[in-house]
Amino acid sequence: MRTIKQILKIFLLIIISAVILSIIWWFWPARTPVIKNKSNNSVATIDYIKIGGVEQCVLIRGQHTNNPVLLFLHGGPGMPLMYMAHKFQRSLETDFTVVQWDRRGAGKTFARNIPSAESMNVRQLLDDTYELIDTLQNRYHHNKLILVGHSFGTYLGSIMVSERPELFNAYISVGQVVDSEKARVLQENFIREKARLSGRSDIIADMNKPDQPNLEKWLFEFGGELKHSKNFLPFVWSGIFAPEYTLPEVLKVAEGSSFSSSNMKYNVLSNSVCDEIRTYQIPVFFFVGTADYTTPHELISEYYELVKAPKKKIIYFEDSAHFPFFEQSTKFCNEIKRSFLNIN
Repeated sequence: MRTIKQILKIFLLIIISAVILSIIWWFWPARTPVIKNKSNNSVATIDYIKIGGVEQCVLIRGQHTNNPVLLFLHGGPGMPLMYMAHKFQRSLETDFTVVQWDRRGAGKTFARNIPSAESMNVRQLLDDTYELIDTLQNRYHHNKLILVGHSFGTYLGSIMVSERPELFNAYISVGQVVDSEKARVLQENFIREKARLSGRSDIIADMNKPDQPNLEKWLFEFGGELKHSKNFLPFVWSGIFAPEYTLPEVLKVAEGSSFSSSNMKYNVLSNSVCDEIRTYQIPVFFFVGTADYTTPHELISEYYELVKAPKKKIIYFEDSAHFPFFEQSTKFCNEIKRSFLNIN
């Protein structure tokens, strides 16, 4: 049997090892894995590009730089996709040059520099995006790219492809924002019904408060954000192991998201996307998680029926809520490739 002295020595070694590993982890630099191919024309870069006067972080990865450019617009408005990219996009990199971008007020960009509150508005984000697209066009010599918007990124995406359709081959919408007021009604009805069925009187009491409660925690509770998780932990875990993120940057994600949400000014559309944007001049594909109540799936299905486009399609993800690229990554990547084939 080990003596108390031996046990204390082992415990001390464990503590020292944990401290050393934590220090290494904290200071371990961000990088993106190299992509190798025989033709030597792959790309794997993570850089800060001055966009709209602010240094913003852009991750670009692909097997062949002559492949079409696929630009992701993350949601939030300040919730980045870059720290999840390693979990889902590798198969896309064989067919596309994939661009992940932490916008002003989000992710690595927020961790590097906090923008002015005045600059946090929809028009500025749109102008930033057009500037980035111009940079990508000049760098990779593609006149058009494929735009993938997620959640709030679809709010931006719908406006962009309406304003500047000549920039895009296609628009892929993931968790389309349709009408925030109608969405709120559907979310409340969903939460109340789930709470009633599960005997959660505490949730119903919270919903009955005179001031509007934050519904996100209850959407998580009943699988309306992630179908198989009740909190953000899977995202945090993904971020911790994202090679493109340092640990301090991961810890700033929530702060950036809060900053962006509290300061965002909606200064382009006067009404909802559903009211103002029903005609698209390019092919549009709607990716919908059937358990999604963050952007309620019923609203997206109704909006799809109203949309006019040269080509349109709706793709359902039966085992996903608001994040099909995270919950059904293989199907998500396959459907993007299939959608691209459908426009050619």
